[in-house]
Amino acid sequence: MKRLPVAAAVLAAITSYSAFATDSGVKATDILTDGWEVHGYGSMNYRINDGQSFDNEFGKPDYKTAGTMGKSSSQIEFVIKKHTEYGNGVTSDFIVRSEYGNGDSYYYTSSGNQKANNTAQFEIKEAYVVLGNLPYLPTDSEIWAGRRFLNRAAGGLSGEFWKQSSGQGAGFETKFNDGQRGGIAVVSADPEAGQVNDFICADGTEIGGEPCGDIIADNPPADGDRTTVSSLDLYYYGVQALGGSFDFDLKTMYRANQDPKVDSDPAENGVGFSITYNRDFYGFDGWSQTAIAYGKGLAANRGVNFGGWSTLIESDESLFFTTYGVANIGSKWQLGTEATWFQALDTLFGAEDLKRGIVAMRPSYKVNDNFRMEFTGSYGYETGKEGYWGRTGDAVETHTLNGEVAAVFTVNADYFGRPQIKPYISYIQTDDEASAKHVGIQDGDNETIFGIHAEIWF
Repeated sequence: MKRLPVAAAVLAAITSYSAFATDSGVKATDILTDGWEVHGYGSMNYRINDGQSFDNEFGKPDYKTAGTMGKSSSQIEFVIKKHTEYGNGVTSDFIVRSEYGNGDSYYYTSSGNQKANNTAQFEIKEAYVVLGNLPYLPTDSEIWAGRRFLNRAAGGLSGEFWKQSSGQGAGFETKFNDGQRGGIAVVSADPEAGQVNDFICADGTEIGGEPCGDIIADNPPADGDRTTVSSLDLYYYGVQALGGSFDFDLKTMYRANQDPKVDSDPAENGVGFSITYNRDFYGFDGWSQTAIAYGKGLAANRGVNFGGWSTLIESDESLFFTTYGVANIGSKWQLGTEATWFQALDTLFGAEDLKRGIVAMRPSYKVNDNFRMEFTGSYGYETGKEGYWGRTGDAVETHTLNGEVAAVFTVNADYFGRPQIKPYISYIQTDDEASAKHVGIQDGDNETIFGIHAEIWF
């Protein structure tokens, strides 16, 4: 028998289904169901300090505090999904995630002057297509391509995403009978994306880094200067063991146009992996996630946290541990917790022997169906080798305490009940004024923040 070339064999397998029809006369390409879903998120934080708005998260992204510290005055997301099912069981999804205001602390009025600010405007964060149940692929498999946040996970109280692959790419995923799923994906991102190196003014002059009156074009990096980072992701989730389930992630990373000569040069490669354990709240009613991750080079930022920020140096190497969850305690109390430790095994973000950690708790008491009281306490720690990032003396080691009390008006007093409006008072105390400056406190060693936070997800 004459053998077909591989490409021809694949083409034959694909085209062999084109004439499919059921006994009822439904054709393979007939649309059986077609519809739209809309989901979203909103976070609106009103904070005044000394009579003004301010651009400070008081160290929360660096695991120093855990209160309601997000600096975004109005962060809004909409996720639109178009789902279609066809006659032969094939499904398609088109997902678009739009976002506005992430990281922008200004309070805007109806004048629309936010258009003059080139950060945190309306952006498309995700746009990808998923095709599922294609007849020539394994059962319960799907392929996807586009711009995506793949396999995200964030700390329960810090809110920091420690796992994700964010960028442009494609992948394959399949499910198994026992609830497990595995996949492979490649995701790429340009660290230079969104940067403007030079401005070309209306009069033809160029000024580096500073805008002029009328800008007619910008001059981004040339193609040959791009340092695109790419990650090959392998993952296998849902392995049942030890009273819960395990998720395994492995990522190998590469950065274009890099040739490190010494340890302090930008890294060309990286490798990272993580193991995540999912179960109830450590034997009690609730849920928890516990993860350990290792990263080297480009992957030193928590091992499996890939995106345009994956631009670390050759000597960077880290170990990351986190555990967080929510416990249900009787009919009135719920308790959220997080303990996270992040340290350099050599350097991390260029800092030798950098160590960071946080322990945080958030008890929540249901007064009635529409009102709860929320209390947050945290302790954050950071240190490194004398001279890291130019820090000496008292600035080498940072201790930060954060306590917060909030009254939560909500449609559902559950811990995750939303929408809600939450007036809060958050107090931060550091061990000295040098530490206070590291979390954005300018005068003294403590700060009190008053605010009202509104939040919704749907």
